[in-house]
Amino acid sequence: MKVHNFSAGPCILPPEVLQEASAAVNDFNGLGLSLIEISHRSKDFVAVMEEARALVKELLNLPERFDVLFLQGGASLGFYTAAMNLLPEGGKAAYVDSGTWSAKAIKEAKHLGTIDVVGSSKESNYDCIPAFEAPGSDASYLHYTSNNTIFGTQFSGTPEAGVPLVADMSSDIFSRTFDANPYHLIYAGAQKNMGPAGTVMYAFDREAMGRTGRTIPSYLDLTVHAEKDSMFNTPPVFPVYVTLLTLRWMKANGGVAAMQQRNEAKSSLIYAEIDRNPLFEGHAHVDSRSHMNATFRLTDETKAERFDALWQSAGISGLKGHRSVGGYRASMYNALPLDSVQTLVDVMQALESEG
Repeated sequence: MKVHNFSAGPCILPPEVLQEASAAVNDFNGLGLSLIEISHRSKDFVAVMEEARALVKELLNLPERFDVLFLQGGASLGFYTAAMNLLPEGGKAAYVDSGTWSAKAIKEAKHLGTIDVVGSSKESNYDCIPAFEAPGSDASYLHYTSNNTIFGTQFSGTPEAGVPLVADMSSDIFSRTFDANPYHLIYAGAQKNMGPAGTVMYAFDREAMGRTGRTIPSYLDLTVHAEKDSMFNTPPVFPVYVTLLTLRWMKANGGVAAMQQRNEAKSSLIYAEIDRNPLFEGHAHVDSRSHMNATFRLTDETKAERFDALWQSAGISGLKGHRSVGGYRASMYNALPLDSVQTLVDVMQALESEG
């Protein structure tokens, strides 16, 4: 039976990526060595890193002034790293609080300066993207989390802030097109929409760095990593390689614009059923709904046991919602095919037909 993977992360990956990655673990580039055995300084892996960084720039259409890194520590370390590199000593930054991950980013940034939370939807259990006040001119940047996996909300586009932007795009990077020019920094853990767990991608404006007036520890200094071509220390070889394979897959399948069309088709299908079917209701406000993560619940909880049995017997995996919201969460990252969403819709309709 085909398995339909709706897990919120680590994410579903294209079958051809898994096949090629599996082969590389046994013998990489005909070397007779596993990918995970070769030196990260070897020409074979240097080529992997260079191509992965170049493909990020190409697929996201990044300006020439941007550098791209693949590091470790996940987006969780990125919360602190972003402020360490961009928030001046004694300075101020603006943050939008739209979910669990943005709240964590705010907590970390407060160690380094004054944080102005210009908007929050916490009081309504993060069921929408909050309206927010324009940051003051003294704010070094506005930080936001573009997509909220737990609550199923997403910014509809790039915020207009009047100051440089910093974004955690962990769960919707490469899912839609955007203009990178207003940004000083974009960071994203790989395991939501880009590759396996174990690496985090940073894309940053090198011209915005070096202005904080503080001493930055070497590992947290993005310019140090850029000077070393993302090899200041031993990089996460396997996650970077699988990310490269996924980036190649995206390019071969039409790039980010094509991914956006696929994702809009998938999310439209599931939301249409949530709105039509009286047995289900969504968590997020309609105007804040995520194309990546649809959160919903049953209107009659007595049907939960039967619904769970139906979707599990249909080969659906990873549908349970996060404990903060409950209910169900259908995560529809780039590699999830439309027929998986159709299978879920069929199950929802089957429950309805049972009366």
